[in-house]
Parts: sequence; C-alpha cells; structure tokens
Amino acid sequence: MLTLYTNPMSRGRIARWMLEETGQPYEEEIVAWDAKPAAFLQLNPMGKVPVIVHDGRVVTECAAICAYLADAFPQAGLAPTADERADYHRWLFFAAGPVEQAVTNKAMGVQPSDQQRAMVGYGSFDAMVDVLAGAVSAHPWVAGDRFTAADVYVGSQVLWGLQFGSLPDRPAFKEYATKLSAREAYKRANAKDDALMPTDTSSPA
Repeated sequence: MLTLYTNPMSRGRIARWMLEETGQPYEEEIVAWDAKPAAFLQLNPMGKVPVIVHDGRVVTECAAICAYLADAFPQAGLAPTADERADYHRWLFFAAGPVEQAVTNKAMGVQPSDQQRAMVGYGSFDAMVDVLAGAVSAHPWVAGDRFTAADVYVGSQVLWGLQFGSLPDRPAFKEYATKLSAREAYKRANAKDDALMPTDTSSPA
C-alpha cells in the first residue's frame, strides 16, 4: 500500500512527480488547508504536506520522500550508484537546506548582515545561486550522467524558482529546466495536480 497525502498548491507536487517516476501505483488523499483531519495530523503533527505512507511507514519532507522512494523501488533506477552517491547526497541536501532557506528568507525580506552570514546555512543568496548553477551544469544531471531522485528535488527547486522568479533567469537553470520538463513522469504529475487545482487559488501554498 502506498498513499500520498497532498494538495495541488503545495510541495506535494514534488512527491507526486517522484511517485510518477517510480511507476508504482498509489492512492491519493487531498488535504484541505482549512480542514485537516485528525487522522492526518496523527501522521504529521506539523500539519504539512506532502506525506507518504508505504506499508505502514510514514515519511515526511520532500527530500526524504524522494530518497526513500528511490531506495524502496530500486527497479526504477532512481537511487545512486556507488560512483554517484557523493554528488547525489550532496546536492539533494544542498537543495533541501541552503537553497530552501535562502529562497524563503529572500521572499520574506530577510537579508542577513555580513556578520550574520556565518550563522545561516547558505551564507548569502548570491553565493547559493552560484553554487546551484554550477551543480546543475557540471554534468548532464546533478549526480552524473543519468537522472536520479536527486534531480526530482533539485529540479523542482529550479523549475519553481524560474516560474515564480525566486531564482535568477540563468542559462544553466533554463537548460536544466528544459530537460526536466520534457520527462514524461513530470508531465503526468503536473497534469494530475493541475486537474485538482481549485478555481479560487487564494489559499496559501
């Protein structure tokens, strides 16, 4: 049994894309922003989506979901080989840490001072952008020559960053985004989530 708890206006889109990449059947439960069931809050007391439940095991946090599903379904070929493992983990968690923090802080108008840069995990927004651009352009994919689960998470950050203007419109990001958006699993996932979008999109993502 594999169930995705999600909302189409959320990071749940990342988990759905990853599920589509695995090719495994799954059920979905749409979680409303203003009426989260008690059963869902037992799964994730944070009240955040996405959440997956696989054979009774609960996994939250998008990067963890991507890594877990890659390991749970090795036949999909999304987990790293021994040679890919270092870059796979490095960039997966770089995107989950410094990229997420830097983009969120900038969106909220938080600008660390020179003294505070030593305290934040990303140093500065510009430094994060430079490193991310290098990561997505050093090889055909972030872990090497083939697509892995790390590309689902890193790629989601880049795709959303270009769509919403939270990342600069650099050639490295645009080239990477073009490759990602051509994937059939990405197209299927987007189509499913787009079909669930409410007419009124005023709720927070």
